[in-house]
Amino acid sequence: MRIDRIEASRHKKGRVLVFLEDGACLKITEQELLDFGLRSGDELSSAQLTKLKEAAGLSDTKATAADLIGKRAMSRASLEKKLRDKGASEAEARYAGEWLEAIGALNDAEYAAILVRHYGQMGYGPRYVQEKLREKGVPRELWEDALDALPEAAEQIDRFLAAKLQGRAPDPREKKRLTDALLRRGYNWGDVKAGWNRYGAEGFDGEP
Repeated sequence: MRIDRIEASRHKKGRVLVFLEDGACLKITEQELLDFGLRSGDELSSAQLTKLKEAAGLSDTKATAADLIGKRAMSRASLEKKLRDKGASEAEARYAGEWLEAIGALNDAEYAAILVRHYGQMGYGPRYVQEKLREKGVPRELWEDALDALPEAAEQIDRFLAAKLQGRAPDPREKKRLTDALLRRGYNWGDVKAGWNRYGAEGFDGEP
C-alpha cells in the first residue's frame, strides 16, 4: 500500500494525518511518524501497514481519552467503557487507561474522594454515596477510605431536619415524608430515628 501524502492536522497539535492510496486516513502522532520513518510515496508492506494501523488506533484512542478526562473527572472503568462505546477495542481502551494513570491524569482514589466530597456536601448519606461509587466504576477496595471523609450521619440528619422544620413540630404525615426523604438520601433507619429523637420527636415509632 502506497502513502499518498502526509499532512499535519490543522485542528489538533501534534496530530499527523497519513493518507493512503485507497483513500484511508490514519491519524498518528509526530513520534510515530519518526518511529516508522514515514514519507509520502513510501510503499508499505502488509506487515508494516498492520503495525501502522495498530499505532494509529492507539493514538486515536489516547487522544480521545485525554479529551474525555479533560472535560470531567471519571474513573478508569468509566473511561474505558466510554472509549469502547466510541469504537476502541478492549486492548486500546485498557492501554489508554494505563497510559493516563502512568502520567498521573487518571487516579481512581482521587476520583473517589471527589465523589464523596461532592455528595457529602449535598447532604447524602453512606448508602447513597456507595451506590454512586459503584455506578461510576470506582473499585470497591477504594470505597472504605473514601467514605471516611463523609460528614457524620447525625450531623447531616440534624441539619436536614432543622432546615426543613425550622424548630416547629411536624405532624405525622410530614414526619413520614421527611423520614422517607432521609432514607432515600442514603441514611439507615436507626440513624434517622435517632435524629428524630434528638429533634424532640419521640413518639414517632413507625417503621419505614
